Amino acid sequence: MSASSSPSFANAAWSRLKKNKGAIFGLVIIAIAVLVAVFAYLIAPDPSPHANRIILEIGGEKPGYTKTFVRLPKAIQTPAPGFFNRLINGKPDNYDYIPVNRYRFVGKDSVLLIRFIDESVEDSIVVATNTSIANFEKNNIRKQSFLLGTDKYGRDIYSRIILGTRVSLGVGFITVFISLTIGLMLGSLAGYYRGRTDNIIMWFINVVWSIPTLLLVFAITLALGKGFWQVFVAVGLTMWVNVARTVRGQILVEREKEYVEATRALGYSGYRTIVKHIWPNIMGPVLVIAAANFASAIVIEAGLSFIGIGVQPPQPSWGLMIRDNYNFIITNNPMLALAPGFAIMLLVLAFNLLGNGLRDALHVRGKI
Repeated sequence: MSASSSPSFANAAWSRLKKNKGAIFGLVIIAIAVLVAVFAYLIAPDPSPHANRIILEIGGEKPGYTKTFVRLPKAIQTPAPGFFNRLINGKPDNYDYIPVNRYRFVGKDSVLLIRFIDESVEDSIVVATNTSIANFEKNNIRKQSFLLGTDKYGRDIYSRIILGTRVSLGVGFITVFISLTIGLMLGSLAGYYRGRTDNIIMWFINVVWSIPTLLLVFAITLALGKGFWQVFVAVGLTMWVNVARTVRGQILVEREKEYVEATRALGYSGYRTIVKHIWPNIMGPVLVIAAANFASAIVIEAGLSFIGIGVQPPQPSWGLMIRDNYNFIITNNPMLALAPGFAIMLLVLAFNLLGNGLRDALHVRGKI
């Protein structure tokens, strides 16, 4: 085995990485994003599935908007989900949220609501409290602030950005997994066995490489259909080429070294030599490529959702949120589109900074 896979090398690489402030900043942002994605429904002010609580009366409001709401139970109540079900799918709304300018209790069992319709437009309705005035005021009246405002459907932008983190990280993880799986397999076969195997695989790689990435994504998406999982697979199937080329080049170098010759002399199979002895020594460049692919996947997913062939409504996606609200940029509420744009920029920057840090820490500059 070469020194690059020894514990001392790993410790030295980590020490170099810790000195890179940009890489550590990126690592911290990624760690925070992962925690936000996992606990999204517990963090989001709107814990309904897909953060899809629609309140049309407050659509398009600016960041910091605050409104009083009266919660009225829906006719059909959904049982409260368990903790893990809520963690994954959210908690169904069992209340209708009515924005009010003011309210006044009438007698002991009714409340008069001055309902907010629009600026300078209001309506009044009387509803039964079905409980004591104190309990109704405690349990059914909420004052809520919208940190980043609301979209045109009155949904909380902050909650949907939190939920959108799941989509961006999810497409990145699936893309990296697919690209590493295909790239490592084909690149290893081409680099280790060379000859006709190398020629056939490199011909296939060059064909795929010659097709523009977005065009290939469009074709795969149209074949698989629109949807959450389809866009993950489509992006993943287009980003393995760089991995395969890098792995092939690294293995062409490694296969000539003494430790590989020793495995052949000991009668080890090609599979064992590649997986157990060569792969650990070429993971540096592969990790750098993986970080770059992660960032690219986030941007491609946002682009696909923006043009309508990625994640479908009502599931929140940062690209979809920009598409729904980009016309507000030239009006009085640009934050509706800028907020998800900043989220994309920050997460992509984090992965690029981490990738650059890994490149320097693992001494792979100029090898990919």
